[in-house]
Amino acid sequence: MDKHIVFYDAECPLCRTVKAILQKLDWLDRINWHPVQEVNEATRERINRYKNMYDEIYMYTKDKKILTGYYTIRKILSLLPVTIPLAVLMHLPFAKNIGDPAYRFISKRRYQWFGRVPYSW
Repeated sequence: MDKHIVFYDAECPLCRTVKAILQKLDWLDRINWHPVQEVNEATRERINRYKNMYDEIYMYTKDKKILTGYYTIRKILSLLPVTIPLAVLMHLPFAKNIGDPAYRFISKRRYQWFGRVPYSW
């Protein structure tokens, strides 16, 4: 596997917008984006035992690690040349204490704030 795979909720307008922006900044073509709506049922069941894929953004890294939520965002930002300074800040010792709760706060309210759009394959 030569690219990281990011699973995002394609029914979430916020997620779709963030994905579109980050995809344009992926000048080195390091990330494959995959809607969770297209993940086969067996894979989704296996992953959902760990965490619900619809609750947080997921990443399956090139070195076969699974990252979720804040840690996925931090990894994505570290892969994009223009966002590396943000990724460095997110690796500071205190950043996780602010960033992880902030991510979860937004993630839990994203449908309430931005609605939901249909996704068709």
